[in-house]
Amino acid sequence: MEKQLRKEKIWTKDFVLICLANFFIFLGFQMTLPTIPLFVEDLGGNDQLIGFVVGIFTFSSLLLRPYAGKSLETKGRGFVYLIGLAIFVLSVGSFGFLTGIVFLFAMRVIQGVGWGFSTTASGTIATDLIPASRRGEGMGYYGLSGNLALAFGPSLGLILTGIISFKQFFLICAGLGLMALLLSSKISYKKVEQKPARAKAKLDLYEKGALKPSMLMFFITVTFGGIAAFLPLYTAEKHIAGIQLYFLLYAIALMVTRAFAGQLYDRKGHQAVFIPGTLLILTAMILLSWLPNSTILFVAAILYGLGFGTVQPALQAWSIEKVPINRRGMANATFYSFFDLGVGIGAMVFGQIGHLLGYSSIYSTSAVSIFISMLLYVYFLYKDRVTVAQQG
Repeated sequence: MEKQLRKEKIWTKDFVLICLANFFIFLGFQMTLPTIPLFVEDLGGNDQLIGFVVGIFTFSSLLLRPYAGKSLETKGRGFVYLIGLAIFVLSVGSFGFLTGIVFLFAMRVIQGVGWGFSTTASGTIATDLIPASRRGEGMGYYGLSGNLALAFGPSLGLILTGIISFKQFFLICAGLGLMALLLSSKISYKKVEQKPARAKAKLDLYEKGALKPSMLMFFITVTFGGIAAFLPLYTAEKHIAGIQLYFLLYAIALMVTRAFAGQLYDRKGHQAVFIPGTLLILTAMILLSWLPNSTILFVAAILYGLGFGTVQPALQAWSIEKVPINRRGMANATFYSFFDLGVGIGAMVFGQIGHLLGYSSIYSTSAVSIFISMLLYVYFLYKDRVTVAQQG
């Protein structure tokens, strides 16, 4: 029976196209990740403003995700995805023409709208295309497309901003988004059968079945806000070389674990991957709070990549595991909303912490956030077992 299930095909033409489109949009995004703080500094901003510019992007995408999730069910996958990509391209392309932080702040809000639409749609499209029996494995492969972008994006962005103007740089990033838009226009999007609409007493803002893994993801991505916004500045302050290599090693470690962790999830569930993965992330945060030299920086990159690559695809697969097909859009919206909320809160809070207590405090605080996620996971397991016992 297992062999028969394994024969279900993952690598269809449409799945290849969504992975390629995901690679190009993530490459355009990842190239801006470590360079936006440098751009804010170039415009005269400080650590606190960096935190707000980074964070507002994720909050705007967060606010739009519930609407994006609902639109995926009512207006179709392709419509939401293409609109999101178009908004992303136009907003990122405008960055190089901006002359003040206020204007950058406003365009980051618009960029967040495009990002919220496009990433919610792409994750949902991928889950539509992957056979249910191989969902963890398939989401691991899909995640690899973003990881490949991460392998080159941050380092390439830092290199390019050292040799070309910010205007030229942001136009290149927008061009990569345009490539994603062209590829995505060739996908044959599945039509989802809609259930009759029912009157609701409240707004449809989230999918209940996705809340547990999404809450866990929140406490994990808080750490990402601290890394994306402040690690380049932290290493520069400590005169530690190799920040470009950090992102490369992190991405390679992510890629190593993606398919393996997904298959392990398919066979044994999230219990087999969550605690080991979060322990690796916790260790990485402790090492970054210490950070005496480049060697420790590189070890932390590998541990963080292994941990995040283990946990993230498992949590995303868990979030849609028992959700009806017509609710997958909202389940993905819920998952990514908590993902964004973690990154946004992390960037904003850590901007204040870094300004007041120093950069090392950002990563010791991140370690506490990971520990909270581990405690919350154990609590969820306990509650589930109590519920099963009561029902039995």
